[in-house]
Amino acid sequence: MEWVDDWGLSLATFLPAVGAIVLMFVPPAQERAIKFVGTLFAGLALLAGVLILARFDYAAAGQIQLEVNSSWIPQIDSRFHIGIDGVSLPLLILSLLVTFLCMIYCYFHIPAPGKPKAFLALILILETGMNGSFIALDLILFFIFWEVVLVPMYFMIGIWGGPRREYAAVKFFLYTLFGSIFMLLGFLALWFNTHTFDMLQLRELAGAGIGSEVFQNLVFLGLFLGFAIKVPMWPFHTWLPDAHTEAPTVGSVLLAAVLLKMGTYGFVRIALPTLPDAAVTYAPIIGILAVIAIIYGALCCLAQQDLKRLIAFSSVGHMGFVMLGIATLTPEGINGAIFGMVAHGLITGMLFFLAGSIHERYHTREISELGGLLEQIPRFGSVFTYCAIASLGLPGLAGFWGEMLALLGSYQPASPLDPVLFRVLMVGGGIGTVLTAGYLLWTIQRVNLGRVPDKFASGEGIHDVQPLEWFAWAPLLVLILAAGVFPKLVLGVTDEAVTAIMGALGG
Repeated sequence: MEWVDDWGLSLATFLPAVGAIVLMFVPPAQERAIKFVGTLFAGLALLAGVLILARFDYAAAGQIQLEVNSSWIPQIDSRFHIGIDGVSLPLLILSLLVTFLCMIYCYFHIPAPGKPKAFLALILILETGMNGSFIALDLILFFIFWEVVLVPMYFMIGIWGGPRREYAAVKFFLYTLFGSIFMLLGFLALWFNTHTFDMLQLRELAGAGIGSEVFQNLVFLGLFLGFAIKVPMWPFHTWLPDAHTEAPTVGSVLLAAVLLKMGTYGFVRIALPTLPDAAVTYAPIIGILAVIAIIYGALCCLAQQDLKRLIAFSSVGHMGFVMLGIATLTPEGINGAIFGMVAHGLITGMLFFLAGSIHERYHTREISELGGLLEQIPRFGSVFTYCAIASLGLPGLAGFWGEMLALLGSYQPASPLDPVLFRVLMVGGGIGTVLTAGYLLWTIQRVNLGRVPDKFASGEGIHDVQPLEWFAWAPLLVLILAAGVFPKLVLGVTDEAVTAIMGALGG
């Protein structure tokens, strides 16, 4: 398996793009062949990910592994530099797995107006951008992969989305593009002072020789805007509920499970180790915005009537916990943040699968029009309850550990930070967990319990979980439990890599 060292990451990243090219030559009328090709290439990329898991040296998870560093754009010394460590590995595998499961789900769930060839090709291109973002170790390479995801998601929302799809697609595009401009300016500013785009070299510098304190703070602000909009942090979050609500089911799943993590990953991989002094300066602001997002997201959820929009606003709160963990600048907080990224990807991705399937069965997402799922489709209702309880952070399921570690890190933040402020933020985060439990339990009560509404009482066209749905959902359901019962599945991989990042922060 030594070839995995040189080709594993490239195959996992670019096989989906090859699949999109192959789809161009499949006749549009051959829908089964189109779905087979799309699933095949997503499956091959996942197989490459499994080989990467087998080849990865978990005893040295803090070091970059399977590294490839080749000349690419010599004029600016930008290189094709890729590799993984304990921070990027879980997110790469999450992206590979969720995309493959979306392909399986699409076998019987291509949204109107059909066109499976274009739809599946866009998913594959999207996967290449997502995977590449998690393995890139060159800032220009990272930026290209970052931008690749923008176009396919724009078209997925704009063509296959809901009634307000054009508005949601344009809003998503403009918000993300706005942030990307400032992020690119930050990258260029770093290059002008260091003459390198290499993330590892920038981490070794740890801010030395990058310029004055004011300059570093301005560069960090540019990176902050780019990453914060993608997360999205409050108050840059307003594109997210619209995009989620109007996106097709698998678009919402990929957006929640993977795309949002690109922003938080950018903070951990690039912003903190490259500009550690500026990170200390901005950490209280990030922490305050994170707690506002936690409470604000929960309160917005209590006001929602559309199930999909409720889940979208829940992402604002859950990603707030991730950002709170990052803001603590502690090993506990950053480990909790990475765990929270993975847990949110599993749980909220699954909730969007369920919300889309509810709409397909009942032709509505209005919570007030639903009820009695446990009575009418008991297996589906049980899965919905399981995922909602996981989302509220019940101990023993994946949602618990990220929130707990973020709050634990807030109790004793990194030494340059004000412990009193962060303990107040910890209390705010605790209030957010209570509000989160409130809106999710209320949602379970309204959707799952009670009697079946009269217009659905006949059960016509309403069916319980089908075999293909089980096949697409079972891996996520199992991992939600496995990560909750055995958190070392993630923390055992991330801990050494977080320690390496903390070295740049002086921790």
